[in-house]
Amino acid sequence: MSERNTVLRSLHDVGLAAWFGGALMGAVGLNGAARDEGGTWATTARIASSGWAKWTPVNAAAIGAHLVGSSGLLAANAARVVGQQGVATSTVVKTALTGAALAATAYSRVLGKKIELAASSDPQDAEKAAKHPIDTDKAQRHLSFMQWSVPALTGGLLILNALHGEQQRPTEQLHGMWQRARSLAPHMPSAPDWHLMR
Repeated sequence: MSERNTVLRSLHDVGLAAWFGGALMGAVGLNGAARDEGGTWATTARIASSGWAKWTPVNAAAIGAHLVGSSGLLAANAARVVGQQGVATSTVVKTALTGAALAATAYSRVLGKKIELAASSDPQDAEKAAKHPIDTDKAQRHLSFMQWSVPALTGGLLILNALHGEQQRPTEQLHGMWQRARSLAPHMPSAPDWHLMR
């Protein structure tokens, strides 16, 4: 009933796993280690900023892989999105969560860069920070919230990914397509109990 899309699914899943796992490890491990070892606010911020900066290119590649895989899978499953009851709704929710996770990731990086400049001991960075002063306490609070938001949002994507996997079971596809057909033509008889056919 469905064709294989191993490469697209791998890009989607591995990219999302790295995005979620990296964000969670950073919020728990990297930030925690920086607090333990930093001593002062500036040193703590420099340690955390250095770690997040090293992760940024890998994270960007993971997000890119996930988006390529997602777009490809959406195109490959367009008929199911249109024809199977419930798939369009979960796809819209997943798209909205992806957008929110992208926004949270980007905003985290912007805040992190501002804190990095404010905490830097480099004279050129200090000069840049002086031109754009920030409330470091407020920025740090916002950054902490955003860094926890990313694993929460990408965790939601993982849950929706599991739901999409369930919706691809043959019996779920038959039931969902029958339900969609009934919604378009209400005079049709009720569907058999597909779950008993498993």
